[in-house]
Amino acid sequence: MTTYTPPIKDIQFVLHELLKVTESDVPGYDELDPEFTQAILDEAGKIAANVLHPLNKVGDEEGCRLENGVVRTPKGFKEAFDQVREGGWTGLDCDPEYGGQGLPHLMNTAAGEMFSSANMAFQMYPGLTHGAASAIHVHGSEDQKQTYLPKLYSGEWTGTMNLTEPQCGTDLGLIRTKAEPQDDGSYLITGSKIWISSGEHDMADNIIHLVLAKIPGGPEGVKGISLFVVPKFFVNEDGSLGDRNAVSCGGLEEKMGIHGNATCVMNYDGARGWLVGEMHKGMRAMFTMMNEARLSVALQGYAQGEVAYQNALGFARDRLQGRDVTGTKNPNGPADPIIVHPDVRRNLMDQKVYVEGGRAMVYWGASMIDRSHRLNDDEAEAMISLLIPVLKGFLTDKGFETAVNAQQTLGGSGFTREWGLEQFVRDARIAMIYEGTNGIQSLDLVGRKLGMNGGQTIMAFFEMVKSFIKENEGNAGLKAGYLDPLKEASKDLQAAAMYFMQEGMKNPLNALSGSYDFMHLFGHVTMGLVWAQMAKASMEALEGGASDTEFYETKLATGRYYMARHLPATKLHLARISTGAEPVMALDAANF
Repeated sequence: MTTYTPPIKDIQFVLHELLKVTESDVPGYDELDPEFTQAILDEAGKIAANVLHPLNKVGDEEGCRLENGVVRTPKGFKEAFDQVREGGWTGLDCDPEYGGQGLPHLMNTAAGEMFSSANMAFQMYPGLTHGAASAIHVHGSEDQKQTYLPKLYSGEWTGTMNLTEPQCGTDLGLIRTKAEPQDDGSYLITGSKIWISSGEHDMADNIIHLVLAKIPGGPEGVKGISLFVVPKFFVNEDGSLGDRNAVSCGGLEEKMGIHGNATCVMNYDGARGWLVGEMHKGMRAMFTMMNEARLSVALQGYAQGEVAYQNALGFARDRLQGRDVTGTKNPNGPADPIIVHPDVRRNLMDQKVYVEGGRAMVYWGASMIDRSHRLNDDEAEAMISLLIPVLKGFLTDKGFETAVNAQQTLGGSGFTREWGLEQFVRDARIAMIYEGTNGIQSLDLVGRKLGMNGGQTIMAFFEMVKSFIKENEGNAGLKAGYLDPLKEASKDLQAAAMYFMQEGMKNPLNALSGSYDFMHLFGHVTMGLVWAQMAKASMEALEGGASDTEFYETKLATGRYYMARHLPATKLHLARISTGAEPVMALDAANF
């Protein structure tokens, strides 16, 4: 059985010493003093460690069952969902006007990390609900908000997002689900959706589906897509539940991982739905929650890496094999613990840098979402929009890699179900695929985001890095280990962007062939920036006489490892990008 210990000390470090939340001008951040956030994190951590994580293996082994049209979740899930709901966690950062608690999205992100590390499949139920509620909150009518948001925020009802169909995933212009307008203003929705997470289950009284469909006679392609709210049970005027709608689960997917989450085929057989937002503007409504949703998936990447790393570290400290080449470290035992061996140390350090760096990147992203929403800050909205494909693609790739490395730490034991590491690997794998595959993220980054605002946003990122380096170049300890490597990596990123501007204009394939490498190059520079910022914060704490010197010195050593051993990968990615399209496109399709 695996274990999970909430990394509250490190979360507090990111909130208060890296982001310095109480000094921010974002409304609500001034209330996030360390004592307040500690109380929230402690409670979330207890649920994660004591309630959700013990169910992680149960969910994996039992999975979900479809019985007479009803999906039965694994043993203990319903009771756990009741505890999460009763604790108010489902509405933590939601609008108080409709029953939410109104905390910043940053705090929901911190709690969500612990829940996701503890039990990723379980956390997807409230996670999808949050996304559906966000779309209704921005685009729904006041009547829709009053009808659905209080119940979604309270967790009494859950929500889904229905996009994918058998013939289309990324290219949503190909959807066939139809919405026939009715005299009473409703629509009859007919079609099938696949891979619908949390589409049917037994943990809530009602499930509110948000469904993309086309109204006959509308424009072709994505311009003709509208968004509809389709409840499992109709809602009466007094708020009570009425008859069952014509929506049903047609089957459950047999998946590689996240077995505890019901991934459904959803059939709409003339189900009654209501338009959300404007007609034919469904994609705009859907993209309202895309930054939030993709940031949540980026979080899933490093969160699975966190729990995998914790268990790998515990094994490495206990497992006795061989002797330290520099001298025996465990003279009273038959062998030394494997953590003494350099290659095991390398593996563990590889895990540690991406978990801690990933946390800093995602929390920074969440703070930008807060700034965008609470201050209507267009620059913050532009910056997070630029970074979302980087965060989602880079951190889920590295999260999966971290889980694999953790599994490797256990050797043969890691390949067995008994030790639990193989579940983390299987669960982490989906994050690289859903909410837009990582290949699609890279195409979005290069094809859409780089040129956004005439290139002003990417230039603002370069200026952010340049300014940080310039402001701190007088710090000798920071300069050699952090600023100099960051400067070199940033030059590589700028060179890659310049290559796309020059060669991509001549032949778009030159840019698209290097997009995946560019996403990783950008990811490394972003992680290099946050590691340098964390190093500065750690140095300031030590200079200020912090009592826990070991924590800050460990942070500094971990950051130096990343800068020395991982950040130089930017040169490899730049070299690949610079080869252009020719090596990638050399073979005819028939010759593969």
